[in-house]
Formats: sequence, structure tokens, C-alpha cells
Amino acid sequence: MSVEPFLDPASPRMRFGAEMRRLREEARLSQAAVAARLGCTQTQVSRLEAATRTPSRSDAERLDRFYGLEGATSFTRLYHRILAKPGSPAWFMSWTEEIEPNALVLQSWDPLLVPGLLQTEAYARHVLKHSVRITPEELEERVRMRMRRGQIFDRDASPLFTALIDEGVLHREVGDAEVMREQLDHLLEMAQRPAISVQIVDPKCLAGMSGAFMIAELPNGQPDTIHADSSVEGQVTDDYESVVSVRNQYEALRRSAYPERMSLKMVEEARRTWT
Repeated sequence: MSVEPFLDPASPRMRFGAEMRRLREEARLSQAAVAARLGCTQTQVSRLEAATRTPSRSDAERLDRFYGLEGATSFTRLYHRILAKPGSPAWFMSWTEEIEPNALVLQSWDPLLVPGLLQTEAYARHVLKHSVRITPEELEERVRMRMRRGQIFDRDASPLFTALIDEGVLHREVGDAEVMREQLDHLLEMAQRPAISVQIVDPKCLAGMSGAFMIAELPNGQPDTIHADSSVEGQVTDDYESVVSVRNQYEALRRSAYPERMSLKMVEEARRTWT
């Protein structure tokens, strides 16, 4: 079940929705008509106008093209203000606030690190403290946010989560041996939950060399959505061709993944090496 956040009437997210509604009504268009021209559903338009859905970059760009907006009045500008939350990369906020908490199924690939949803606080802190120009306050906020993300697995109807992890992650030191032991213990513990599956991928597999990604299957007929990392910023999109491309990568990786029982034995063996 989706939990709607408190919405400040003056917030950029509320302004985005109000501006959508104002321009639509001025043009004497129905929500269905706007949805048809934007290539989405009427429900998505309704949720954007009500500020119960965080707009994506593609939402903002399509609205700007549709209404011929630019500069200070543009939806793209409002989109960046919506996501400019201290302590979090802007591109990631639509994923953590709108997509991940409402997903029915999550699938991830991580070639370098334990996936964020399964990280311990100590492991996450060592990873995040190396972010460029991060302040101590921003570091603590990002750690808190990462820990909150994992709380989706404490709900009665938690998403089904399959994590594909490169074998090298088990042997890549983050922090020190104690941090690694705690992290691998946590990984083993979380993998015992019925909704969580962890599989280790043979390091010879090259299908995922382009970087980490996640796939979310959403309820109520909403399109599958992905987020994919890059060296500059991540991308969150439900663009059909992008989703298909990432799904194909995921299937190639899964073919090179060890069975779950064998994978967990590999985690146990790696844990014993961190002494």
C-alpha cells in the first residue's frame, strides 16, 4: 500500500501539479486528452496533478514540449527543484520516494557493491563518505535515507526482491574486516526472508559491465521502471526501449548466476576470509 507523504502546498511538487492542471484547464482539455498526447495513462496525469506521483524527467520534458514552455516557467525547472533535497542526489529521489516503496517486484544488479537495500549502516557510511565534496551533515542524511529504504522489507506486503551480485563484491574491502563480516552476515540474514533472493554472478560474465541497475514492477498497470547508474548521474525512466534493454541485460546476468543455495555458501565462505 502506498503511503502518501505530507505535501506542503507551496512545495515544487504541488506547484508542478497545480501548473499542469491550470494549463490543461486553460486549454480546455480533459486529463484523458493530455494523457493521450503525452503517451501515458489518465491515472498518471491525475496523480501528477494531485502531487501524489513524483514526476520523472521525461514527464517534465514532454509537458514543456506540449505547452511550449521554457526557462523559469518550465516543468523541467520545477522538476529539478522537486528533487533538490539536501543529502540526496536529485536524480534518485523520484526512485526512493515514488517507485521503490510501491513496487511489487524489484530486481537489481550490482557489479561493485552490496546493493543499497541490503547494506548495513557501517558499510553504507564507508561507501557514501567518498562522495565528492560531501559534508558530514550530508553524509549522515544519506546514511539515514539508505537505512530507511531497507524498511520496505519490514512491511507485511514487502516487494519480492532478487539481487544479482558480482562475486568480486564479496571480496572487495569496504571499511575493514569487521565491517565486511557484519555486512556479509546481514546479507545472509536478509536472504533467509521469503521475499528476498540473493544470487552471486560468475565474474566472467560481461553482460553487466555498463553498471548497476534496478528494475521495478509496479501495481495498477503502471509501466515497469528502471534506474541505471552512470559515472555522472543515474537515470530513472519508464521508457519502453530502455526498460527492454535493461531487462535483456538482467536475463543474461541471471543465466550466469549461481543457484541460490550455492550463492549463499559462497557468501558464507567469503565471510570466513574476513578475519
